[in-house]
Amino acid sequence: MKEKIIEKLSEIVGDRLLTDIDERVSYGYDASFGQYMPDYVVQVMSAEEVREIIQLANTYEIPIYPRGASTSLSGGPLPVHAGIVMDFSQWNQYLEIFPDDLLIKASPGVKTGDIHQLAEEHNLMYPPDPSSSSICTIGGNLAENAGGPRGVKYGVTKDFVLGLEVVTAEGEIIRTGGNTVKNVTGYDLTKLLIGSEGTLGIITEATLRLIPKPMDTKTAMVIFDDLYTAGKSISKILTSGVRPSKMEILDQNAINKVEDYARLHLPRTAAAILLVEVDGDPDALTKELNVIQRALLEIEVDNVQIAKTKEEEARLWQVRKLVSPAIVQSGYTKISEDATVPLSKIPDMFRKIDEVKKKYNLNIVVFGHAGDGNLHPTINTNMRDAEEVSKVEDAVEEIFRYAIELGGTLSGEHGIGTMKKPFFPVEVGEAGMLFQKAIKQALDPKNILNPGKIFPEAGEKRLVLKND
Repeated sequence: MKEKIIEKLSEIVGDRLLTDIDERVSYGYDASFGQYMPDYVVQVMSAEEVREIIQLANTYEIPIYPRGASTSLSGGPLPVHAGIVMDFSQWNQYLEIFPDDLLIKASPGVKTGDIHQLAEEHNLMYPPDPSSSSICTIGGNLAENAGGPRGVKYGVTKDFVLGLEVVTAEGEIIRTGGNTVKNVTGYDLTKLLIGSEGTLGIITEATLRLIPKPMDTKTAMVIFDDLYTAGKSISKILTSGVRPSKMEILDQNAINKVEDYARLHLPRTAAAILLVEVDGDPDALTKELNVIQRALLEIEVDNVQIAKTKEEEARLWQVRKLVSPAIVQSGYTKISEDATVPLSKIPDMFRKIDEVKKKYNLNIVVFGHAGDGNLHPTINTNMRDAEEVSKVEDAVEEIFRYAIELGGTLSGEHGIGTMKKPFFPVEVGEAGMLFQKAIKQALDPKNILNPGKIFPEAGEKRLVLKND
């Protein structure tokens, strides 16, 4: 049967079918953990090709795993049950802007950074800005509902999608939403599909909403002597009457790793720093930062440094961009999480992570999108040390469970994938999980679309930190 499937796939995509073992191996991993071997890899270039492949997969009940640039930190595209990896990274030719309608249309393999660039050429902005925007694809952003630093003011990917072209599990091409901001015709299938991690349908085109590009930005760095006050300051700023466009936090460990890596003259002794950007009318920005300063003085925070030039502002944001490369410089594996908690609970989460760090004697760095409670506890660990890996699993489980206990969530932007699915019922409950499974069953009755993701399978109780 395998020869027959290869023949049929070849008829659909020609030499864009990859079957050699060395080619398939490179499609068996992403930026998370685990190594799996797909049976076939197809580099798709049209909705029609996707439709024909899904119809074939439906007939033979073969799993399909959509994949973009494989920057997923949750195992989203991993072919855990073999089958077909559907590579969208080559399908990047269609990117068209309609400036008068404030929208842009893109094929799934288009890089998010290219969308940003095209929008800016027309003095417009596509706000979602994941840290990997220079390499990640819009298809992957849609699958995981990616966020980024601007989420505090503008929201995440789902807030800027007007419509989608989607191929269903039955191999039908449908369109959801449209070209208008207002659209209440039937169920909101667009929002349902975004963040569904490719388990309900395969997205083949997106219509994205743009907004006018803010005229200017201004940035300040706030320096703290203790983490609790740093966490407390976040709610203080957001209730001051000013809505920052970005608000990013780095703990002392993150500060020192960046300083070791890039020598940017950062305050090594600070317990944390907060980077705060405001955007809009240039005449209002200084006033807004003054409002923030006054609010911080109410909790006795007075170390606020405002960038005086665009060069200084760029250097401050370079600090945030360099956290990840600074962490991986050690040569050890970087385990990046994104537990998200209510704003008022951020100080409690910082305290818990510090306890976990000491309890398990682990190198944990905390940074993240402070303005929406989306923290990234990141662990450097030696994956060859089985005892240390076990401690990491215990530590991350404690962090996840505490985030849920605080009224938070397992993931703010990375998705569930394979990494977090053992904890999925802890957050949503058994009844909630069954409700979601019913949606999956209705839209994908043969379970061919990205199976093995989101929902735990028999015997799964731990993180997936080891290769299969």
